[in-house]
Amino acid sequence: MGGLSHFIDRLLQQGKYHFTTAETCSALGSGVSTVKQALRRLKAKGVIATPQRGFHVVLPPEYRALGCLPAEQFIPQLMEYVGEPYHVALLSAAQLHGAGHHRPQRFQVMVTTPRRPILCGEVGVEFHVRTNLEEATTVVMNTPRGHMRVASPEATALELVGYQRHAGGLDNVATVLAELAESISGSQLGNEANTVPSAWGQRLGYLLELVGQYEKVSQLRVLVERRARRIVPLDPALPRTGAPRSKMWKVAINAEVEADL
Repeated sequence: MGGLSHFIDRLLQQGKYHFTTAETCSALGSGVSTVKQALRRLKAKGVIATPQRGFHVVLPPEYRALGCLPAEQFIPQLMEYVGEPYHVALLSAAQLHGAGHHRPQRFQVMVTTPRRPILCGEVGVEFHVRTNLEEATTVVMNTPRGHMRVASPEATALELVGYQRHAGGLDNVATVLAELAESISGSQLGNEANTVPSAWGQRLGYLLELVGQYEKVSQLRVLVERRARRIVPLDPALPRTGAPRSKMWKVAINAEVEADL
């Protein structure tokens, strides 16, 4: 369908690398089945990719071997298309804030409702659910295709602890926190901890002190003293019976943590 190639050329002239099946049908005045056949042909040639049904990206030559645009170049547009609040989270957010010790295998995104992971060419995206997502502070970062919302360093630190199983485990979380700490504001960390379960702040305070970031936790300590009502296990997946306690953070130290510093 020559009309489809012209449509994509017009998009590129406007600096757009994302389009939907519905937009294509409207622009070409063609039926859905005809447009889908043409899209499949372009996809087979490596000209476009489809991260999600109905949502397509145009692949410049430098990304055709990858089989998709990098995730940061289409996730904001995809989330707008599906009408889903989001922010880049966990190890992906930490990397964007300069804590890139371990590059995540998949781009990690926080959303409000469960979503299937995406595998588009060599690009993988995984979604994690946070019900009070919009209470997390975010920063806007530019990408070659626009801009995206990224969890602030403080929100990232708390989410790393809260979702430690998805961040490579406690050893990796501690390693990332040691790097991320340079970007963390101690006062803002205390404010941010108000938006998450008290247990996250307790575990985070313990881990930050473990990696020597004592100056970052004063406000967090005040909050924990006020909010924490019970001892929580450092690793919630392990038993805490007989584990030594951190009196300051009300944490049962039921796991040995070794940060790669």
